[in-house]
Amino acid sequence: MPADLLATPDLLRSVFRRHAAGVAVITARGEAGPVGFTATSLTSVSAEPPLLSFGVGTGASSWPAIAAADHVGVHILGEHQQELAATFARSGADRFGPPTVWREGPEGVPVLDGVLAWLVGRVVARVPAGDHRLVLAEVVHGDPTGTGRPLLYHQGRFQRLGD
Repeated sequence: MPADLLATPDLLRSVFRRHAAGVAVITARGEAGPVGFTATSLTSVSAEPPLLSFGVGTGASSWPAIAAADHVGVHILGEHQQELAATFARSGADRFGPPTVWREGPEGVPVLDGVLAWLVGRVVARVPAGDHRLVLAEVVHGDPTGTGRPLLYHQGRFQRLGD
């Protein structure tokens, strides 16, 4: 078997760069204030009960708050929100300072304004998965009425959906 086909972190990254994914921001209320991060690992798990999942690195600055949170916010970003996605992906950024617009939503979860849709979920499990945790949350609130087209992540950068 050729060496370039052996399972390595680089192989996994290279393959998933070819996989277009929707862009979401996950938020939670932390002891020192709101936390959040950009995620492309968002998945619908079950309709009955309504469950979703996402992955978060245990070394991420948001992990301690996500690890302790009873509820999380999930925000589906629109193509007009590339800068917001970049802000929440950037280490050390003031993610909730201007120009980010947000409010305290249901269950005290930070809810971002201007997104295509948002959900608040009650965390039901945190499953170890290598250097990450898969967080399972049962949806308890949400709003699907934002307008626009989804923001995508492909080939290492934010993209717009083509026709």
